[in-house]
Amino acid sequence: MTARVIEIDGSRVHGIPSLYAELNRAFMSDEHWSLGESLDALDDLLYGGFGALHGAESARVVWRQSDAARAALGVETTRTYLRDKLARPDIYAAAPARRALAELEAGRGETYFDLVVRVFRGHANVELVLA
Repeated sequence: MTARVIEIDGSRVHGIPSLYAELNRAFMSDEHWSLGESLDALDDLLYGGFGALHGAESARVVWRQSDAARAALGVETTRTYLRDKLARPDIYAAAPARRALAELEAGRGETYFDLVVRVFRGHANVELVLA
């Protein structure tokens, strides 16, 4: 069986909300609901069973203009994302966010783009091509 090909347009990504808008455009256009702004939701999506992955054994995701998305989801966006988590200890575990922020500030941490790529790479049935 040939892998389903799905394209993500990195030029549409200007931050976390627009990333999920683009993921919804690419993966969820035939659904009556949309993916939330969450790495866990992205992980669930990539397991398949709904959206563009419904009925697909495998998929090849081509992320066009991924450098634009990498820049948009870089250090500043990630810093804000982590600080927002730290501001909500009632919802998010503060210690992991604090460690991630310290690593980011030290120049060793993962950006939000890196986290998204890691989620994709965690699914053997999904090949991510950064173009």
